[in-house]
Amino acid sequence: MGTRARRATHHRAHLRLRHRHLLLLLPLLLLLLLPPLSALLLRRANSLGRRCLPPAAGRRPLAGQRLSFSIVTLSDEGLSGRGVRGRSFRGVLAATARNKRAYAAAHGYGLAALPHGAVDPRRPPAWSKVLALRARLRRHHWLFWNDADTLVTNPDIALEEILFSVIGHSDFDASPDLILTEDINGVNAGLFFIRRSKWSERFLDTWWNHTSFVQFGSTKSGDNAALKHIVDHLSPEETQAHVRIAKMQCLFNSYPWVATWKSVHRLIFHPSTTWKGAYSDGDFMVHFAGLNDKRGWTSRILREMTH
Repeated sequence: MGTRARRATHHRAHLRLRHRHLLLLLPLLLLLLLPPLSALLLRRANSLGRRCLPPAAGRRPLAGQRLSFSIVTLSDEGLSGRGVRGRSFRGVLAATARNKRAYAAAHGYGLAALPHGAVDPRRPPAWSKVLALRARLRRHHWLFWNDADTLVTNPDIALEEILFSVIGHSDFDASPDLILTEDINGVNAGLFFIRRSKWSERFLDTWWNHTSFVQFGSTKSGDNAALKHIVDHLSPEETQAHVRIAKMQCLFNSYPWVATWKSVHRLIFHPSTTWKGAYSDGDFMVHFAGLNDKRGWTSRILREMTH
């Protein structure tokens, strides 16, 4: 083989090697670009055509009698010392309660932002939502539970509109009793509506009595697992009569999408669920579920709302 032929063979081998390297680098490049691009697109999901709430022309508030609503929220403000490091609620309720108070006043709703003294010290703080709701259930037609790490981000949306979009009619007496959202793990206990009824009273009592689910020393307190267990084990007939799960999680329980490998994995394998629940500009509420630095997240979103 002549010198020219050897050079040509060597050149072709070099090109093949470069081609292989490029093929190996391409997936790596895609993996590096996927998180920031995904975060950018999901934050703009509504402008890209996602609809959490039907257009204004196609939705109506519950008609008839003026219904009484109250937003209920509480936190131990991290004073119990039982929280997980980095997941503190200290200072969160003070900021989020101001946000809810302004929203409630604008729409004529009640607000019960309960102090840390309302938390039952025998259980993780999240369980005290059950007691708070049970104590107030007969005072209003509907209670809207809010975990402390939530904010109203679109105050133009009324609770009546949200309920109508899920229930589909305006008859309070014929309405279901529990309105939930679900994420990749199932129903979520951070934000939900519960109606004044005997069924709701029994449901809350049952939830509180699921003591085997109580957990200490973890990011999970067990209240959500207990709720999921109860809902999953209702008969089809009882579920149909009393429970509704919103088709779009972002209707009233959006999560900020943070670029982690866990969230990227979920985006790849559960894109529809991620799309339905990722927080986007214009969503009614944001919920900092599973995030550390909740006070920082609260301040960040509140700043965005004022600009």
